[in-house]
Order: sequence, then structure tokens, then C-alpha cells
Amino acid sequence: MKIPGTELLRSEAFTKKIVENINKVIKSFNRSCRIMHVCGTHEHTISKYGLRSLLPKNIEILSGPGCPVCVCPAADIDKAVELGKRKDTIITTFGDMIRVPATNISLAELKAKGADVRIVYGPHDAVKIAKENPQKEVIFFAIGFETTVPLIGYEIQNGPPSNFSVICAHKLIPAALELLISQSQLNIDGFISPGHVATIIGLQPFYIFSDAYKVPNVITGFEPNDVLLAILMLLNQKKESKFETLNEYSRVVKPEGNKKAQGIINDVFESVSSPWRGIGRILDGGLAIKKKYEEYDADKKFDVQLPKSQDIPPGCSCHLVMVGKLYPYECKLFREKCTPLNPIGPCMVSMEGTCSIYYKYYKE
Repeated sequence: MKIPGTELLRSEAFTKKIVENINKVIKSFNRSCRIMHVCGTHEHTISKYGLRSLLPKNIEILSGPGCPVCVCPAADIDKAVELGKRKDTIITTFGDMIRVPATNISLAELKAKGADVRIVYGPHDAVKIAKENPQKEVIFFAIGFETTVPLIGYEIQNGPPSNFSVICAHKLIPAALELLISQSQLNIDGFISPGHVATIIGLQPFYIFSDAYKVPNVITGFEPNDVLLAILMLLNQKKESKFETLNEYSRVVKPEGNKKAQGIINDVFESVSSPWRGIGRILDGGLAIKKKYEEYDADKKFDVQLPKSQDIPPGCSCHLVMVGKLYPYECKLFREKCTPLNPIGPCMVSMEGTCSIYYKYYKE
């Protein structure tokens, strides 16, 4: 089937055609098919438009660790909280990040106690705050997957003021996919991979999953028909015993990715073994600021001693939700004690968090 242009992205007729083809292909399967995405925006599309209800019952769509706020370790937030207690410090970060529970308190609770914690649209705003407040230490809490990394890298390259530094909590998607493949109990038949990440890094980092691990993979956009078409493309691969990395999102994603953005990332950062909240340490799963730019590395600039952190509160099942082993409604805290207004676990905070999305779109 032809990859759609923009005129077909929300075409009801095209939706019906895709679903008809999905039903035809799945009839040749003698077992259920489990497909996983690793993107909160994909889960939002799937849930908002009720895509699971359109699919045959023997196709299961699993939600993986696709929310950068959710996988940010409590220890990194604890670090920001400790630094935020200093009277000469301004903590800046994205909106979702301030409400994520940490070991003791969130950045939002710290702000309520009088600390200077500010929501910014991006690192450029944080640099501007540093320039306007030379007597203060301005720390940008940097989170996100490959998509947001070039933004902070660009600011670091261009020499921000000396009172600016970064807590680097960036995570890398390909490393997480490799870990998920190793979880044999998940029995993943194919990946729906995030188009925004591929926009930056291109297709090459995804080839290992289809070539070496024999798991089909489709880079996908974020409209309902994007996701449905990706499912059909994965099913066709399984039917024909093919293992390929395909680009459904070719209207945006180029095979080589964004070379300029990659150059910034490679200049400023290096991949490191990195902890993912509730999942564990992943080889090459995160980024650290290189030595030549270490003056902007908050870890190097400030000596913060922290007690042992707690990623997952008692009774919370976020660690199982994030790897597709549990649906949010199977957690005992879901809707009872854990709500968007009172999030117990990280998955209930962000618009990209699986529990938050299920709370909004799935009614009992």
C-alpha cells in the first residue's frame, strides 16, 4: 500500500481501507501479534482516536518507555531539588518536569516552599535568564530523547554565560529498544518507532533491530492513519517473513536524518551507561556533556551529595507499565490514589505518560 500524503492522514475512507487490509493479513496468522511503540505521542494518538478498537483482537499494541519525563531517574530530580534549595540558584526546566515525584518532594513542591523554579519553553530561555541574573546560578534541567538534545547542545556550543549550567538527563531511544528485545516474556513481533527521534538520527541506528535481532521496525508519524499504516506494514513483514526497517514517515524523516543536529550532538555530548527510572541502567542509554564543555556541566560544577533515591513508590506499577508488562488500569493505585492531580508515579504526570493518557481516554 502506498505511503499516504497529507491529504490522506485523516481520511476516513483511507482508514477503512487500511483496517480492511489489516484484517485480511491477520487471518493468515495462527497466533496473536504483539507490537510495541516507544513514544508517548503515539500512545496519545492510539488512545485519543480509539485505534485499538478498530483492530482485530489478536493484535495487541503495547506501550513502551516513550515518555522522557517518566524515565528520568528520581536521583536527577533529587539533585535539582538540592541545588534549588540554594538561595543563589534558579532552576529552569520544561513544564511537565516540575510535577514529577522524586524521592521526597517534586520541583513544584520545592517552588511552593519559596525556591526559584521556573518553567521555560527551551534552553534558550534559560540562557536568557542567566544573562539577566548574573548574580545567580541558573541551572537548566535538560530532559528528552534525541529530539531535544540539539537545542541544548547549540546553546552550549555558543558559549552561554558562566553562571549557566545543565543537569543532563537526556536518554537515547535505540538503546532502550535493544533492552526491550532482550525481555523474552514480551514476545515483541515488531516496533513502531518514533518519527521525531528518527528526524534527528535518521534510519541507520534502527537497522540493527531488523538486521541483527530480526524484529521488524517501522518509523512512523503521529496521525491516526500513520499508526494504522505502520501496523499494516509490520504485519505484512511478519506474513512474508521479512525483517526490515521501513520509513512510513518519509514526508518528514530523511534516511540520513538531520546532519547538522547530529554534528551538534556529537560535538557536545557522548553516550554513557545511564539509568532509566524503574527500568535500570542501560548501556549507551543516555548522554553526558563532554569534557571540553564541562564548565557547563552541573554535575561537575556542584558537589551534591544525595542519600539513596527511590524511583518507584510502594504500590506503584509504573516500572511495569513502561515496559509493556502491565496496563495502567491493572495498577491498584490507578484512579484510586494516583490521578493527574495527585500523581503517585511518574507515568501519571506528563501528557506523554501512559497512565495519564489512559486516565483521560479509557473509561471504566
